[in-house]
Amino acid sequence: MRALLDTHAFLWWIEDNPRLSLQAREIIGDAGNEIYLSAISGLEIVIKARLGRIKLPEDPVNFILEQVAVNAFRVLPIYLRHALYVYTLPLIHRDPFDRILIAQSQLEDMPLITADSVIERYPVKVIW
Repeated sequence: MRALLDTHAFLWWIEDNPRLSLQAREIIGDAGNEIYLSAISGLEIVIKARLGRIKLPEDPVNFILEQVAVNAFRVLPIYLRHALYVYTLPLIHRDPFDRILIAQSQLEDMPLITADSVIERYPVKVIW
C-alpha cells in the first residue's frame, strides 16, 4: 500500500503521540507499505518552527531529513500539476498546505493519513 502523511501524522508518529490512531500506526509501521511525506509538509514544519508554533528537538532541516531516512519514508515532490490542480478543488478547506496534500492524494491515487475531518469532505480516501 502507498499512503501520504498529513503533517501532523508525521509529527505524531515521530513523537509517538497517543493522538495517532491505531490504524494509522499499523499502516505507517508496516515495512511493506510505501509511506510518503510531501515536500509541502516539510515547508509547513519549517515555517511553523521559525514562527515558534512548533518545537522540535533539533534544527528543523536536520530533524526532517533524519526522520525521513530513519523511518524509510519517501518524499513526494510538489509538481506543477499538483499546484495547478488546487484551482479545481472546492473551497471547503482554506489551508494551502492541506489543499496541496488533497491534490496530491487525488492525483497520485494515495490515501491520506490524517485526523483532519474537513479533508474527508473531499473525494479522497482518508485513513485514520
